[in-house]
Amino acid sequence: MRLKDKFEKSGGNIDVVLVAYDSHGRVKDFGALEVQAVYISGNVRNPFEFYMEDPVANQAMNWHGHPNYPHADYLSSSRKRLAPQLIFKGGIFKTWGKKTAVALNSGFFNTLPHLEEVAKEQADVAWLIYDLIPENNTYTLTLVREVYTMFHESLEKITRSVPGDVKSFVDMLQEKVNDKLDHPPDTETIDATF
Repeated sequence: MRLKDKFEKSGGNIDVVLVAYDSHGRVKDFGALEVQAVYISGNVRNPFEFYMEDPVANQAMNWHGHPNYPHADYLSSSRKRLAPQLIFKGGIFKTWGKKTAVALNSGFFNTLPHLEEVAKEQADVAWLIYDLIPENNTYTLTLVREVYTMFHESLEKITRSVPGDVKSFVDMLQEKVNDKLDHPPDTETIDATF
Protein backbone atom coordinates (compact mmCIF):
# COMPACT_ATOMS: atom_id res chain seq x y z
CA MET A 1 0.00 0.00 0.00
CA ARG A 2 1.32 3.45 -0.94
CA LEU A 3 2.25 5.75 1.95
CA LYS A 4 2.17 9.53 1.47
CA ASP A 5 3.58 12.30 3.63
CA LYS A 6 1.80 15.53 4.64
CA PHE A 7 2.60 17.09 1.27
CA GLU A 8 1.18 14.12 -0.70
CA LYS A 9 4.68 13.01 -1.68
CA SER A 10 5.38 9.30 -1.68
CA GLY A 11 6.98 7.89 1.43
CA GLY A 12 7.21 4.54 -0.37
CA ASN A 13 5.09 1.43 -0.41
CA ILE A 14 4.36 -0.59 2.70
CA ASP A 15 5.10 -4.27 2.06
CA VAL A 16 2.27 -5.48 4.30
CA VAL A 17 -0.27 -3.48 6.31
CA LEU A 18 -1.53 -5.42 9.32
CA VAL A 19 -5.12 -4.44 10.19
CA ALA A 20 -7.29 -4.96 13.26
CA TYR A 21 -10.99 -4.46 12.55
CA ASP A 22 -14.27 -4.79 14.42
CA SER A 23 -17.20 -7.12 13.70
CA HIS A 24 -18.50 -4.64 11.09
CA GLY A 25 -15.18 -4.54 9.23
CA ARG A 26 -14.24 -1.05 10.42
CA VAL A 27 -10.50 -0.50 10.92
CA LYS A 28 -9.66 -0.21 14.62
CA ASP A 29 -5.86 -0.26 14.37
CA PHE A 30 -3.06 -0.96 11.93
CA GLY A 31 0.69 -1.41 11.67
CA ALA A 32 3.36 -1.99 9.03
CA LEU A 33 5.44 -5.02 8.14
CA GLU A 34 8.54 -4.44 6.05
CA VAL A 35 10.26 -7.48 4.53
CA GLN A 36 13.99 -6.84 4.16
CA ALA A 37 15.78 -8.84 1.51
CA VAL A 38 19.54 -8.57 1.14
CA TYR A 39 21.47 -7.16 -1.82
CA ILE A 40 23.81 -9.57 -3.55
CA SER A 41 27.32 -8.56 -4.63
CA GLY A 42 29.13 -10.53 -7.27
CA ASN A 43 27.82 -12.21 -10.39
CA VAL A 44 24.88 -14.62 -10.42
CA ARG A 45 24.52 -14.72 -14.20
CA ASN A 46 27.75 -16.65 -14.91
CA PRO A 47 26.96 -19.60 -12.63
CA PHE A 48 23.38 -19.66 -13.92
CA GLU A 49 24.53 -19.75 -17.54
CA PHE A 50 27.05 -22.48 -16.71
CA TYR A 51 24.31 -24.52 -15.03
CA MET A 52 21.94 -24.02 -17.98
CA GLU A 53 24.53 -25.35 -20.47
CA ASP A 54 23.89 -28.83 -19.04
CA PRO A 55 21.54 -28.86 -16.01
CA VAL A 56 21.89 -32.61 -15.43
CA ALA A 57 25.68 -32.64 -15.51
CA ASN A 58 25.99 -29.34 -13.63
CA GLN A 59 23.38 -29.88 -10.92
CA ALA A 60 26.01 -30.51 -8.24
CA MET A 61 28.34 -27.71 -9.36
CA ASN A 62 30.24 -25.74 -6.77
CA TRP A 63 30.87 -22.17 -7.93
CA HIS A 64 32.61 -21.15 -4.71
CA GLY A 65 36.05 -19.67 -5.37
CA HIS A 66 35.26 -18.46 -8.90
CA PRO A 67 35.74 -14.75 -9.69
CA ASN A 68 32.83 -12.59 -8.49
CA TYR A 69 31.37 -15.40 -6.40
CA PRO A 70 28.00 -14.05 -5.20
CA HIS A 71 27.65 -13.14 -1.55
CA ALA A 72 25.25 -11.21 0.66
CA ASP A 73 26.01 -7.48 0.85
CA TYR A 74 24.68 -6.68 4.31
CA LEU A 75 26.34 -3.26 4.56
CA SER A 76 24.67 -1.92 1.40
CA SER A 77 21.40 -3.54 2.45
CA SER A 78 21.34 -1.72 5.77
CA ARG A 79 22.56 1.66 4.50
CA LYS A 80 20.76 1.81 1.14
CA ARG A 81 17.55 -0.09 1.91
CA LEU A 82 16.81 -0.63 5.60
CA ALA A 83 17.82 2.80 6.96
CA PRO A 84 15.89 4.86 4.35
CA GLN A 85 12.79 2.71 4.84
CA LEU A 86 12.95 3.18 8.60
CA ILE A 87 13.50 6.93 8.20
CA PHE A 88 10.65 7.59 5.77
CA LYS A 89 8.03 4.90 6.33
CA GLY A 90 8.88 4.10 9.93
CA GLY A 91 9.02 7.81 10.75
CA ILE A 92 5.46 8.35 9.49
CA PHE A 93 4.17 5.34 11.40
CA LYS A 94 5.99 6.47 14.56
CA THR A 95 4.42 9.94 14.29
CA TRP A 96 1.01 8.33 13.94
CA GLY A 97 1.69 6.23 17.05
CA LYS A 98 1.64 2.98 15.06
CA LYS A 99 3.97 -0.01 15.23
CA THR A 100 6.38 -1.30 12.61
CA ALA A 101 7.66 -4.84 12.20
CA VAL A 102 10.74 -5.70 10.14
CA ALA A 103 11.21 -9.26 8.86
CA LEU A 104 14.77 -10.24 7.94
CA ASN A 105 17.12 -13.18 8.14
CA SER A 106 19.47 -13.73 11.08
CA GLY A 107 22.59 -13.13 8.96
CA PHE A 108 21.35 -9.62 8.16
CA PHE A 109 20.17 -8.91 11.72
CA ASN A 110 23.50 -10.04 13.16
CA THR A 111 25.36 -7.40 11.11
CA LEU A 112 23.34 -4.56 12.66
CA PRO A 113 24.72 -2.74 15.68
CA HIS A 114 23.48 -3.98 19.05
CA LEU A 115 19.89 -2.76 19.45
CA GLU A 116 18.67 -2.11 22.97
CA GLU A 117 15.75 -4.44 23.66
CA VAL A 118 12.59 -3.36 25.48
CA ALA A 119 9.42 -5.16 26.57
CA LYS A 120 7.04 -6.06 23.74
CA GLU A 121 4.38 -3.69 25.13
CA GLN A 122 6.77 -0.68 25.07
CA ALA A 123 8.25 -1.36 21.62
CA ASP A 124 7.72 0.67 18.45
CA VAL A 125 9.58 -1.85 16.27
CA ALA A 126 9.43 -5.64 16.24
CA TRP A 127 12.34 -7.35 14.51
CA LEU A 128 11.14 -10.73 13.22
CA ILE A 129 14.21 -12.82 12.51
CA TYR A 130 13.85 -15.76 10.14
CA ASP A 131 16.11 -18.51 8.84
CA LEU A 132 15.81 -21.41 6.43
CA ILE A 133 15.90 -24.51 8.62
CA PRO A 134 16.66 -27.87 6.95
CA GLU A 135 13.97 -30.52 7.53
CA ASN A 136 13.69 -33.83 5.67
CA ASN A 137 15.67 -32.69 2.60
CA THR A 138 13.74 -29.39 2.37
CA TYR A 139 14.19 -25.98 3.91
CA THR A 140 11.46 -24.35 5.98
CA LEU A 141 11.34 -20.59 6.56
CA THR A 142 11.19 -20.39 10.35
CA LEU A 143 10.84 -17.55 12.83
CA VAL A 144 13.87 -18.03 15.11
CA ARG A 145 13.78 -14.88 17.23
CA GLU A 146 11.79 -11.73 17.98
CA VAL A 147 13.50 -8.55 19.17
CA TYR A 148 11.55 -5.53 20.39
CA THR A 149 13.06 -2.04 20.29
CA MET A 150 12.22 1.65 20.39
CA PHE A 151 12.08 3.43 17.03
CA HIS A 152 14.36 6.43 17.60
CA GLU A 153 17.01 4.50 19.51
CA SER A 154 17.17 1.78 16.82
CA LEU A 155 17.31 4.30 13.99
CA GLU A 156 20.11 6.20 15.74
CA LYS A 157 22.16 2.99 16.14
CA ILE A 158 21.64 1.86 12.54
CA THR A 159 22.33 5.21 10.87
CA ARG A 160 25.29 6.41 12.94
CA SER A 161 28.81 5.20 12.40
CA VAL A 162 31.20 4.66 15.27
CA PRO A 163 34.18 6.84 14.33
CA GLY A 164 37.60 5.28 14.12
CA ASP A 165 40.87 6.89 15.13
CA VAL A 166 41.38 10.23 13.35
CA LYS A 167 45.16 9.70 13.38
CA SER A 168 44.79 6.56 11.25
CA PHE A 169 42.69 8.53 8.77
CA VAL A 170 45.24 11.36 8.63
CA ASP A 171 48.06 8.82 8.12
CA MET A 172 46.22 7.26 5.17
CA LEU A 173 45.44 10.71 3.80
CA GLN A 174 49.10 11.68 4.03
CA GLU A 175 50.10 8.53 2.13
CA LYS A 176 47.66 9.44 -0.65
CA VAL A 177 48.99 12.99 -0.83
CA ASN A 178 52.59 11.74 -0.86
CA ASP A 179 51.76 9.32 -3.71
CA LYS A 180 50.40 12.21 -5.79
CA LEU A 181 53.29 14.58 -5.17
CA ASP A 182 56.92 14.26 -6.09
CA HIS A 183 57.85 16.51 -3.18
CA PRO A 184 56.22 17.69 0.08
CA PRO A 185 53.54 20.32 -0.45
CA ASP A 186 54.60 23.97 -0.43
CA THR A 187 51.13 25.50 -0.48
CA GLU A 188 48.75 27.09 1.95
CA THR A 189 47.21 24.67 4.39
CA ILE A 190 43.51 24.39 5.06
CA ASP A 191 44.16 26.05 8.44
CA ALA A 192 45.41 29.19 6.70
CA THR A 193 42.37 29.22 4.42
CA PHE A 194 39.94 29.37 7.33
